[in-house]
Amino acid sequence: MPLKTRATILNLLCEGSSMRSISRIVDVSINSVSKLLVDGGKFCAGFHDDRVQNVKASRVQCDEIWSFTYAKQKNVKTAKRQDLAYGDTWTWTGIDADTKLIISYLVGGRDSDYAMGFMDDLCKRLANRVQLTTDGHKAYLEAVEGAFGGDIDYAMLVKIYGAAPESAKGRYSPAECTGTRKRRVEGNPDPSHVSTSYAERQNLTMRMHIRRFTRLTNAFSKKFENHAHMVAIYTVWYNFIRIHKTLKVPPAIEAGITDRVWDWADLLEIMDEQAPKPGPRGPYKKRGAENSK
Repeated sequence: MPLKTRATILNLLCEGSSMRSISRIVDVSINSVSKLLVDGGKFCAGFHDDRVQNVKASRVQCDEIWSFTYAKQKNVKTAKRQDLAYGDTWTWTGIDADTKLIISYLVGGRDSDYAMGFMDDLCKRLANRVQLTTDGHKAYLEAVEGAFGGDIDYAMLVKIYGAAPESAKGRYSPAECTGTRKRRVEGNPDPSHVSTSYAERQNLTMRMHIRRFTRLTNAFSKKFENHAHMVAIYTVWYNFIRIHKTLKVPPAIEAGITDRVWDWADLLEIMDEQAPKPGPRGPYKKRGAENSK
């Protein structure tokens, strides 16, 4: 496909369009969109790994956002495709509260193994001691200790939930948050900056811009790998391409890890340069030639 067409597809993927709607708008096959999703996801994952390093931050906030792959967790055992039914799929994100940069992300489960993997990756990308805030998920305790040891100012923001009011009760009504409690875990965190507001706001941006996160539709991911590829594409778009409304620049510029606003055409040119070159084709053999001898 032409460079401009591929750039348009990636832009539409990050603006909340479904893959089939993109194939109709751009007038390409759904297979072409799927292939670009996979190729772009692999490239963007590597691009993030290479570029987002030695981040100088002071306050980092972490949170998780829920989605599901192929079937919700309660329906996994009876799902038609057991090889695809992953169930609950959580995206872990660590964001710099000052520059709004997504420093680290991880797609998978919500258990302690994923928490440790996420925190190990976050720690390796930071250049200095930071103040870290997470929610009250217990898996963070061991993960933060294992990744940072005592070299961190860490606090938890524990939310307290109660029953939803009668006027708001319904099938999809969540429990009402009635308050929060700040818990110091390690170091000397500043109580006035113990918050996960920026991480939660980024979760909203992710849910609005990735069609796979849209609730109560059939747009959910059918393959776990494709879900992870889309998150990788979104992360690069959010950090390097999308101009933040309050910052007036992309988060990557504010964080000092790049000096210009990127676009998909620039990234696709790098992706094409890194792609393996096709080798020489073998000699043509006429069908049935061997049997005719």
